[in-house]
Amino acid sequence: MLDWEEAVQEFERSLVAERNASPHTVRAYVADLRQFATFLRERKGTNSGATRVDAVERDDVRAFLAHLLAGHRKTSVARKLSSLKTFFRFARQRRWLEHDPVSVVQAPRKEQQLPNHLTVDDVFRLLDAVPGDGPVRVRDAAMFEVLYSCGLRVSELVGLNWEDIDGALELVRVRGKGNKERIVPIGRKALAALERHRAQIGQLCRRGVRDVGAVFLNRSGRRLTTRSVARRLEYYVRAAGLATKVSPHAVRHSFATHLLNAGADLRAIQELLGHASLSTTQRYTHLNLDHLMRVYDKSHPRAG
Repeated sequence: MLDWEEAVQEFERSLVAERNASPHTVRAYVADLRQFATFLRERKGTNSGATRVDAVERDDVRAFLAHLLAGHRKTSVARKLSSLKTFFRFARQRRWLEHDPVSVVQAPRKEQQLPNHLTVDDVFRLLDAVPGDGPVRVRDAAMFEVLYSCGLRVSELVGLNWEDIDGALELVRVRGKGNKERIVPIGRKALAALERHRAQIGQLCRRGVRDVGAVFLNRSGRRLTTRSVARRLEYYVRAAGLATKVSPHAVRHSFATHLLNAGADLRAIQELLGHASLSTTQRYTHLNLDHLMRVYDKSHPRAG
């Protein structure tokens, strides 16, 4: 039976020859596997045969993960477990062992990253940086006013058609995930920006409109892509002098956070965002401790 190092070298050759893996990927796999071997020797001793591939047990893997969790991020631990899973599948295919000790081991749950969000002042600085002369800036001003006014996903934003917007009722029909429709309010500033944009579409698309009915178009008359929206946002974030990195999704997060901080009901925000689960909405909200204390002091009958 191959010992661990011989097996790793065979696996490394396979990654290069059969999978055409990049040098970076190969180094990452090998480093993870050798780290596991070092842990096994420390756990079982150097003379116990612990570094034979067929000597590894499920408890060894779980102990290794517990050891890693004490000093690594969960995403890093999950990647190392993935390396072990790939290696042991390879070992099974080579008939080096009968039972895979890793197959049923679950990766640790990743931390829920709180999304970036902007303060109200930052949003105003951003939106104030957009307007200017020319049809592109007029389009962009409308685009980001709508994004923040309605709390849309960027895919929902670029999917908007003029027929979806009811200016009289100040409502927008949105097609969200799973093609589910919802109706959301739209602010008057966003509607005014849309009217200015609509009046200049002919100047924006001088060769004509190809995607007829689409609200946000490029110079070729095609519907804007989500990547184009992100690039335009990056440009205006720099123009506004904002230090934080802002994505279109961060604007959506800001929409939810600002509504909640102003006293909006969480379930109403859930409907506006188009979330199927309230727990998803809760992850999109940012309440600082000062705000929570102000709400408590103002609302709780025994707070004083």
